[in-house]
Amino acid sequence: MAKIDDEVKTKFMNDKHRFITNLIFTSNWFQKQFEEFLKPFHLSSQQFNILRILRGNGDWVTMNDIKSLMIDKFPNTTRLSDKLLEKELIERRRSDSDRRIVYLKITEKGMNLLTEIDEADNQEHLNIIEKITEEEAKMFSDVLDKLRE
Repeated sequence: MAKIDDEVKTKFMNDKHRFITNLIFTSNWFQKQFEEFLKPFHLSSQQFNILRILRGNGDWVTMNDIKSLMIDKFPNTTRLSDKLLEKELIERRRSDSDRRIVYLKITEKGMNLLTEIDEADNQEHLNIIEKITEEEAKMFSDVLDKLRE
């Protein structure tokens, strides 16, 4: 990938402006790479995120809890869960005491798919991750955290 100046063909006001533009551009680039990676598994990144949340919890999780834990905070979780249900990757049930509360749980098929994705992902990301050092990774992560403070 070329330098951000060449990619967007612009002159930046200063290095902070260049950094923010580069951050957004690179974030979109990573998202596209990840979507391409997930294509053979027939999952969107949001569907994958739901499966990872469910695997991490190991039991029934409310839709509201899933929404709060998602990386993309604005997805239509009901529509996404419908697609995962069709693929038999999750189960869904309503609360007995309050029918408005919906729970999701990952199925064995969903767990197996995540294992397959994890194995492929480890190989895929090695090429990208090896380009930076542990110190650089920590520094970038600290800067990103600082931006959200």
